[in-house]
Amino acid sequence: MIPRYTHPEMGRIWSDQRKYETWLQVEVAAAQAMAEAAIVPREAAEEIARCPGVEAARIEEIERTTRHDVIAFTTAVAEQVGPAARWVHFGLTSSDVLDTAQALQMREACDLILAGLARLAQAVRDRAEEHKTTPMIGRTHGVHAEPITLGLKLAIWYAEVLRDIVRVRRAKEVVSVGKLSGAVGTYAHLGPEIEARACLALGLQAAPVSSQIVQRDRHAELLAALAITGATLEKCALEIRGLQKTEIGEVEEPFEKGQKGSSAMPHKRNPIACEQITGLARLLRGNCTAALENVALWHERDISHSSVERVILPDSFIALDHMIRRFTDIVRGMVVHPDRMLENFNRSRGIVFSGTVLLELARRGVSREEAYDWVQRNAMRSLNEGLAFKDLLIADLDVARVLTRQDIEEAFDVRRHLRHVDEVFGRLFGPRIPEVEIRA
Repeated sequence: MIPRYTHPEMGRIWSDQRKYETWLQVEVAAAQAMAEAAIVPREAAEEIARCPGVEAARIEEIERTTRHDVIAFTTAVAEQVGPAARWVHFGLTSSDVLDTAQALQMREACDLILAGLARLAQAVRDRAEEHKTTPMIGRTHGVHAEPITLGLKLAIWYAEVLRDIVRVRRAKEVVSVGKLSGAVGTYAHLGPEIEARACLALGLQAAPVSSQIVQRDRHAELLAALAITGATLEKCALEIRGLQKTEIGEVEEPFEKGQKGSSAMPHKRNPIACEQITGLARLLRGNCTAALENVALWHERDISHSSVERVILPDSFIALDHMIRRFTDIVRGMVVHPDRMLENFNRSRGIVFSGTVLLELARRGVSREEAYDWVQRNAMRSLNEGLAFKDLLIADLDVARVLTRQDIEEAFDVRRHLRHVDEVFGRLFGPRIPEVEIRA
């Protein structure tokens, strides 16, 4: 079942009908290349090119007898082409067609993923710029650390999505490779020039060397790129889930009118979309592992990779396309609660400025070890007794000998922590979206 957020085109790319259409594209390109080399009569190649297509249902009907999908396919083509069909699949082995056609499908699917990532990057950038100066507490180990802005958090997401675009584009080039080198890669029946001509017509690179198949390290690289992209989406979704906890309540995924969160508890607004993205990312990683297992095959090939790829390639592309589109909607509709961010920021009673106070003491000649002890004892007292950290520092005799009240007040100015945010944004975004995104 194709998830509702998946673009219909992605489902079509991985349909059986589309698979057979790409097989026919390869057969036509091969026949035309052979005609140019005077191996196949030009009239026969033209007749093959005029084939109106084949129906998946008919191929499946024939396959119930042949138990061989490529033979069922060529039989179905012969029914359409007539006598010229004796030149269909001439000099080819099944993997010549399967691997070359699969490259066309993967390339087409990568283009959809790249377009989706470009839209996601724009959505994240828009929200980052919207909240560039929205202060919130940064957390390390889940514990209050130092001040950040929501925009800075989103800018980090944006930069990672750009890296995903680079990875997927690179993987697309790696898998956009065909081969017509025969049963063991020796070009025993057709020379390399036929492969080169056919691949050029299909817009693919000819593999410089192959066995019966295109080597599966290429496919593993693609699945790794898809899995890493899924991990990026999971990371972002997990952050929203964490910030949507009742105790935090700083950000929420959109909750549509009429939506229900729980069959038993009407008050619930659960981050189900982000949870779904988290779960699907696990599927992508599992598929990547399977792709890595496909790299090692017996001798010039066995068939153990084939059944795996029939699952992991369509599943990974369809799942990731769904994830990208859904997360783009989440980002666009994400509800932000700046008041709750401020409330949470103040909950730790100012101890998040402890590092600034430490540096001010060191700057004025106190040893780091002694300054650390002074600041820590007041921070622990603030935590344990619920007292304002700033007031404790002002009343501390050791601290007061070194820092004035004004010094301490200035150390607690959040603007001091956020003064470089504009510079970071300028460095990342610049005057326009980076070229890597435009070309996606």
